[in-house]
Amino acid sequence: MPRLKVRQLKSGIGGTKSQRETLRSLGLKRIGDVVVKEDRPEIRGMVSTVDHLVTVEEVD
Repeated sequence: MPRLKVRQLKSGIGGTKSQRETLRSLGLKRIGDVVVKEDRPEIRGMVSTVDHLVTVEEVD
């Protein structure tokens, strides 16, 4: 199954509460953090919520 590598590029401080909670749910705590998640619709939706704060690339 494909996986997504999500890297946080910007801070969530100026965002809404929902965006900050989404970053935390993805496992991102600070700028530069990287997590690898399975490519599922739920994860894609979370990434689209904070797409201006993160970069995403497919791995494997």
